[in-house]
Amino acid sequence: MPGRIIQGIKTAGTRNPVFVLDEVDKLGADFRGDPASALLEVLDPEQNHAFSDHYLNVPFDLSKAMFLCTANSLDTIPDALLDRMETIRIPGYTEQEKIIIARTYLIPRQAKANGLKEEDLVFSDEALSRGIREYTREAGLRNLEREIGSVCRKLARRKAEGQKGPFRVTARTLETFLGAPRFIGDEMEKVLPPGVALGLAWTPYGGEILHIEVSTMPGKGKLTLTGKLGEVMKESAQAAMSYARSRADRFGIDPDFLDKIDIHIHVPAGATPKDGPSAGVTLVTALISALTNTSVCADICMTGEVTLRGRVLPVGGIKEKILAAAAHGMSRVIMPLQNKRDLQDIPAELRKKLHVTFVEHVDEIWPLAAITTGTVRHEPAPAKRKQAASKKTAPAPAKPRKKKPATRRPPRPAANA
Repeated sequence: MPGRIIQGIKTAGTRNPVFVLDEVDKLGADFRGDPASALLEVLDPEQNHAFSDHYLNVPFDLSKAMFLCTANSLDTIPDALLDRMETIRIPGYTEQEKIIIARTYLIPRQAKANGLKEEDLVFSDEALSRGIREYTREAGLRNLEREIGSVCRKLARRKAEGQKGPFRVTARTLETFLGAPRFIGDEMEKVLPPGVALGLAWTPYGGEILHIEVSTMPGKGKLTLTGKLGEVMKESAQAAMSYARSRADRFGIDPDFLDKIDIHIHVPAGATPKDGPSAGVTLVTALISALTNTSVCADICMTGEVTLRGRVLPVGGIKEKILAAAAHGMSRVIMPLQNKRDLQDIPAELRKKLHVTFVEHVDEIWPLAAITTGTVRHEPAPAKRKQAASKKTAPAPAKPRKKKPATRRPPRPAANA
């Protein structure tokens, strides 16, 4: 609005106020002008000392004002305007943080708004966790507050009908209040078939487990990509194919496999767009698993960008991905070595639940992920040691036999005497 900045100064009654410009990513030009162009002068510390409002045409010093802008996406903000801002990325709330906020703030407010007392309503942690995972999928808390309000209204009706509290909401009774779950996550498989690997993906609603499936069939080297993949992810699949061909001898793959088979790479949930380079290592692992007919461990997931030389490059969204791995019951996570500094943002109790392995090259991933390689390293080795130990200890019973003649020697002197 014309003159809005000067009106804000007048309302605040000071020359150094704090301005909050909410959702600057939704700016739009109309007949009144282009607000993005006006903000170029407002937010530039080299120019705003003599800001001239086109509504008042009076220069004003804005160099002492503090501007805070919020946005959900940086893609729609003009580059020139974004260049004048210092970007601070704030990740979404974790599940534990949502539970604490809901218990200390959302539940008391919704109970009061619906005519209930705090002691009339008891939410269990399991009910809140299920409500977060199965009924809301967001980075914030707006939908969670709506669902809590829906439960409070139904309990207020019970109270109005004469039922006495306190009313306890558990994970089992939550479905009676909110209906069938709206979001159902993938069940964790105990054994993965060959050609399937688990990756980690970032979404605006938090981290997700990404299943990547690779299937082979007789053919002449045709590569098919499905699952509504973006251009970057398609390029990662091409790079994974080239890397598998270059390392065919190392993994025991026929170098001429493309002359005999076709390869189909699919990422389930085909209606959801997927893009980004962080699935590179997962694509390589799933491809090698299909070509060698070897299963990948079901409790391990991975993330990282891969190059043609096999280097593993850092990716973003580590906090959300770690939270997704813990929520889906994973025990091991593989990520790039350069992302090691990002673990500082992960709560200590969460880091204890997961064993994080950092890698610099793709060749380090296959020995950690493949089931057969793991069994060759860990299971047979102790068995051989036990057999070797038993062979070494086998001559031990012969020692007492050697001692028996020592017990026979005393009688001989007695006989000679």
